[in-house]
Amino acid sequence: MKASDLLVACLEREGVDHVFGVPGEELEDLLFSIRDSEVQFIPVRHEQGAAFMADVHGRLTGDAGVCLGTLGPGATNLLTGVADAHLDKSPLVAITGQGGLERLHQESHQAIDVLRTFEPVTKWNTQLDSPDIVHESVRKAFKVAEYEKPGATHLELPEDVAAEETEMRPLEPRGRVPFAAPNPDTLAQVQELLRTAERPVVIAGNGAVRTQAATQLREFVSETGIPVVSTYMGKGAVSDADEQSLMTLGSGADGEASRAISRADLVITVGYDIAEHDPADWNDGTAPLVHVDSEPAEVYEAYEPDLEVIADSGRTLRNLTDWYQSTGTTFETEWFTDLRERIVADIDRSPRDTAPFTLDGVLPVLREAMAPEDVLVSDVGNHKMAIAQNFPTYEPNTCIISNGLASMGIAVPGGLAADLAVDANVVAATGDGGFLMNAAEIETATRSGCDYTIIVFNDDDYGLISKKQRDHTGESFGTGLTNPDLVAFAESFGIDGYRPESRAELEEVLASAVGGDMALVEVPVK
Repeated sequence: MKASDLLVACLEREGVDHVFGVPGEELEDLLFSIRDSEVQFIPVRHEQGAAFMADVHGRLTGDAGVCLGTLGPGATNLLTGVADAHLDKSPLVAITGQGGLERLHQESHQAIDVLRTFEPVTKWNTQLDSPDIVHESVRKAFKVAEYEKPGATHLELPEDVAAEETEMRPLEPRGRVPFAAPNPDTLAQVQELLRTAERPVVIAGNGAVRTQAATQLREFVSETGIPVVSTYMGKGAVSDADEQSLMTLGSGADGEASRAISRADLVITVGYDIAEHDPADWNDGTAPLVHVDSEPAEVYEAYEPDLEVIADSGRTLRNLTDWYQSTGTTFETEWFTDLRERIVADIDRSPRDTAPFTLDGVLPVLREAMAPEDVLVSDVGNHKMAIAQNFPTYEPNTCIISNGLASMGIAVPGGLAADLAVDANVVAATGDGGFLMNAAEIETATRSGCDYTIIVFNDDDYGLISKKQRDHTGESFGTGLTNPDLVAFAESFGIDGYRPESRAELEEVLASAVGGDMALVEVPVK
């Protein structure tokens, strides 16, 4: 078979259902190989959208999403979404075309060093410079991308290599490499810290969701009564309906969630990466700190754990639960209840009677319209901060927030990927700034038969930047925007568009839109 046929056969063997991308001349052989396979190619309107789709697919499924671009601008357009996946620990395999090997030694049309360009934002990347290395390279790309901690990998396929013949065949994927068991001596030290603590607290990070340790974390919390504060990417590891949940870092009008950490006499982080949230914002260094994760902690003055349990987080938590049940250890149970009460009161707000609404007022209506298992994909902006801190989340992986790279433009393409990946309803929440960055992917969504709800919080501004400027200087500059008629814009794609102007209309629109046909809801906010 041709090298391009082998590559696609390898994708099939890896269980890939969709490849998101933009076609290019140098991809001709690969595209026709996909056409003749079980893999569905979804042409998108911009490579950045393709990478965001692969990124969100990886976040939701744990299986690497695949995006495709041609050489030069196709590859560089993929870069933002690939970097987002890399910093958010989302498994992704990017494939780019390239000119023939015979012209890469000299200046050439659209040719740049894509491997060096992708090197800082991938775990591994290589050029397929021989048809006989395709099978090994694809297997390695998926294995590396999906192994903890996950991230992005990249394969470059020159057009002449794609057309060459090979006798190689796909390698059979093996089971994921299991995480190590926790070291007994280290566990004994953690148990001793717990035995002497009165007010321990857990910080649940991205890894608590990503490694599927949420079940064990919930059991640990239920047995011990220890409160949990989540990072933005750890939302849902413990249900926010649980009395032990203190929502996320920054939740509460006066930062009650972070105040709980300052009251604690022991802090245990589970699956926490400092790229998620700067520990300098919450760690005052007074309480012992235990780091439970699959990799050692980053070296940082504001995050120096006293103990590190580098192992399977779920097995570690199960061991601590078993130890707790066998020893009769108890903790204080009332020290954080006032903080929990203030957080719950702060997020339970009614929207204004008429537009413009407020972000915090709209979120309770949206939460009511969504089932616990429904998925919210948040873009980046003022609304992301409100969602992260004030949107209760009840199940793991049901609130997708870009927080490592924190890239605007992820919500609309991310909503498409989520709709293809899960059976639940999907809502993509975005601001007017991030929305128009990738709004063309609405056409991709309708062409692909997707049905999800897009909510655009419209303040005619890059609102988060304005807020930060005003906080620092008392004024803002360079952030104002104008927007098209977003309802008419939505309808031009053949989907329903709504602009509610009262609280009653907002409640009615969201109740009917979520779970219905593809729709856009513009919510004017101040």
